[in-house]
Amino acid sequence: MTSSRGNGSRSWLPASSDARQRGMTLVELMFTIFIMAVLAMLAVPSFRDASLGSRLASTANSLHGSIQIARSEAIKANAPIVLCASADGEECATGGDWDQGWIVINGDDVVLHSEPAQRNSYKVIQAGALVPLVFQPIGVGATSAQFRVCREDPVGNQERTVSVTATGSAYVAVTENGVCVPPPPPPPTP
Repeated sequence: MTSSRGNGSRSWLPASSDARQRGMTLVELMFTIFIMAVLAMLAVPSFRDASLGSRLASTANSLHGSIQIARSEAIKANAPIVLCASADGEECATGGDWDQGWIVINGDDVVLHSEPAQRNSYKVIQAGALVPLVFQPIGVGATSAQFRVCREDPVGNQERTVSVTATGSAYVAVTENGVCVPPPPPPPTP
């Protein structure tokens, strides 16, 4: 594999004289970059939808968890416990929506649990009006309630609905209405 030249120096030569350097031409490189750009443009919207679904689920699950905390605290303390919207994390709000945050408080106005305000474009809207949920010592709620968790800007078609029955149980459902408006009020309980 080595050859000697007349001056006594040695150089390394390939085993075959037909072997050439391999690489990409500029045209091949540009075509590869174009294909990668097209694939990236197709992947970004689906990644954004997956990210949106994850954030909506996180917000809905936080509300669902707070409902469960309020219910279990009512049973444990054998006293009414309130879950309400709260802008400051210390007292119940009288206006706005639940996306400003919420708290769980007992009869002495002691905050047992709080959740901060949601991201700017995410909304948590209660059907009907802004009404606190009161859980009785036996764990039942005073009324049923329904919340819509959605993205206000830009509007996506994914949403989550958190429903609370009159018996105090709660569940989260995936919806695809694509409209970030309050859900219809739940039917009256007999």
